[in-house]
Amino acid sequence: MVETPGYEFTRDDLRVLIEVSIPGHPTAISPVVDQIMSHVSASCGSESEHDTVELALREALANAVRHGCKNDPSKNVQCTVACDSQGDMLIVVRDSGKGFKPAEVPSPLVGENLYSHHGRGIFLINQLMDEVRFERGGTEIHMVKRVRPGSPQQD
Repeated sequence: MVETPGYEFTRDDLRVLIEVSIPGHPTAISPVVDQIMSHVSASCGSESEHDTVELALREALANAVRHGCKNDPSKNVQCTVACDSQGDMLIVVRDSGKGFKPAEVPSPLVGENLYSHHGRGIFLINQLMDEVRFERGGTEIHMVKRVRPGSPQQD
């Protein structure tokens, strides 16, 4: 069973389960995202949602590499992606950093933050995914993308 508070994906009901560990360096992100998305494209969610999921995954991994691992390739980021038979997708990204308090991240939509070059990743993830939760003191992000009613489903 792949469990995370608030959602449960049973192993018997999974179409895809991917677990990878990547070095905490920015160059490791794209090859892993490309590999994950190629595996999930035929089995998870609707095709129209794949760009959304890919962007959220890239942002989560970039945050883990930059803030959790401090771009140190000797540290690792763990990523788990699971898709159930309905096409719902759960993505968990975890790092070994000190964590953070999501409520203390300034909104990129107010004041001087509008012109900042940083601080939009979490905002984007929350806009793109159906459910987002931070666990383990902010060192772990759980993201869920649900198949929307009326969306075409992959068989």
